[in-house]
Amino acid sequence: MGFSLVETLMATLILSGSVLALATISTNALTDTTRNAHYEQAAAVIDQQLSMIDYVGIDQFLKLEQMEGDNEDFGTAYHWKASTEYEGTDNLYIVTITVTWVERNRPYSVTAQTMLDGMSQAAAAPATSETVQP
Repeated sequence: MGFSLVETLMATLILSGSVLALATISTNALTDTTRNAHYEQAAAVIDQQLSMIDYVGIDQFLKLEQMEGDNEDFGTAYHWKASTEYEGTDNLYIVTITVTWVERNRPYSVTAQTMLDGMSQAAAAPATSETVQP
């Protein structure tokens, strides 16, 4: 028993369709993985900036007047921009940081918002001094 030409062509068509579907799924998965890595890196930039602001203190950060910048530590150019809003009580500020980047000529962004008080972590740390006894 042999296969007819029609059966062979149909089997080839079904196999080709299956391979094409698997290739499409793999390509989409790889694209999504790359995009997810960019979102994670953008979140790391936000964390880095918020940690710096918290360490120096929001008051000192506002005096420096550096409310935006670029970060290329992760291989892609990420632009961050911070904005603050005074809450009016207890030195509380709402801090919003937006990170933007371009991937394949399409802009993406991630925004995070938190509240910080006016005291820096460096100022809040107790001063250590050593006393030498004779």
